[in-house]
Amino acid sequence: MKNTAEILKERGIFDDVTSPALYKRLDSSVTVYAGFDPTSDSLGVGNYVTIMALAHFQRCGHKVIAVVGGGTGMIGDPSGKSSERTLLSADEIEKNLYGIKENLSRFLDFDTETIPAKMLNNNDWLKEFSFVDFLRDMGKHFRMGTMLGKESVRARLNSEDGMSFTEFSYQVLQSYDFLRLYDAENCELQIGGSDQWGNITAGVDLVRKLRGSEVYGLTFPLVCDSSGQKFGKSEGNSVYLSSKRTSYYDFYQFFVRVEDLDVIRYLKIFTFLPLEDISELENQLRHEPEKRAAQKRLAEEVTRDVHGEKGLEIAMRTSAVLFGESMDGLNAEDIMGIFADASSAELARSDIDGADWPAVMMMSGLCKSKGEARRLIQNGGFYVNNRRVTSVDEKTGSEDIIDGRIVVLRSGKKNFHLLRIS
Repeated sequence: MKNTAEILKERGIFDDVTSPALYKRLDSSVTVYAGFDPTSDSLGVGNYVTIMALAHFQRCGHKVIAVVGGGTGMIGDPSGKSSERTLLSADEIEKNLYGIKENLSRFLDFDTETIPAKMLNNNDWLKEFSFVDFLRDMGKHFRMGTMLGKESVRARLNSEDGMSFTEFSYQVLQSYDFLRLYDAENCELQIGGSDQWGNITAGVDLVRKLRGSEVYGLTFPLVCDSSGQKFGKSEGNSVYLSSKRTSYYDFYQFFVRVEDLDVIRYLKIFTFLPLEDISELENQLRHEPEKRAAQKRLAEEVTRDVHGEKGLEIAMRTSAVLFGESMDGLNAEDIMGIFADASSAELARSDIDGADWPAVMMMSGLCKSKGEARRLIQNGGFYVNNRRVTSVDEKTGSEDIIDGRIVVLRSGKKNFHLLRIS
């Protein structure tokens, strides 16, 4: 079996280690942890690299721990942030913990009888300390010069907003997490993004000082696209792993829209596809880029991993419908899910039974007048349930009303309007 570090290097999930001795240590089983901030009830695809790294470790026979910062989440990690986070209440954090566990369970096996993954909340041990006790027992082991020299601290101190003492103390708390996990779980390795280097090395130093033991840190690069945009942002909005926050369709389309320059790298990082298969997709991309086979495979693999076969099926069906394919076989619930964000109107069944389409188009608000509606039909730009209407005299029929509840009107290629029938 390959050393886990070698696998991470091959797949682009590797940046640096705190000691070269880690490579040899990974020839046998270790306990490894990564932390997740409970700032939302769903992780985003920006957390994907960390999740995949943990999954690779578990697949290679290591014990993995996901630490959700119920305690540190009340403080806020300044790493990579230009301003202080909004602090969350205990109730908000508890709600978020539940959602994060559900996200992680799609990638990490918490139930296997061999080496199950664990999810721990660092508030369970941080709440044991009083402020004075923590300063006395832990704070004395940290030197101001070293703390001020951390890149994440220097960047914030030089910013307009500066840094509060609350955030400055974050690295002490995260360091104690490593010490606690070393004592309770024999955890020897912390992993995280390259922006976590300062926090990770602080924890490594603390364990060495207090326990005289060598533990390790491993970081991976922060993933950006070819334009330098941080991965996980779509038109300024985060892309989440929960379908309640990001629909199956939008999630799938985020990956379908990946640029040619990025897609092969993303296939290595965000899927478990064998590298031989990815090489074939790279060759196809080189010779037939217009087919976007690599992007489609990326979207399929990631959507299936995150949302299962059902989520992938809904995403692909939605994509087909939105690109004009038949709606045959879809029921009203399917349609309402697909067009949840589309404009809509409600009309009584008696208003549309036997009415001509120009009248319905005006009543529904799709067109401002019957004249505008007739011109749209005559120009071939009006569709009912993705079927083009060709005559201004055509009347509505019961077959046009899906489950007696829904009609999808469309003008042009992309302007969908949902008509609810009461």
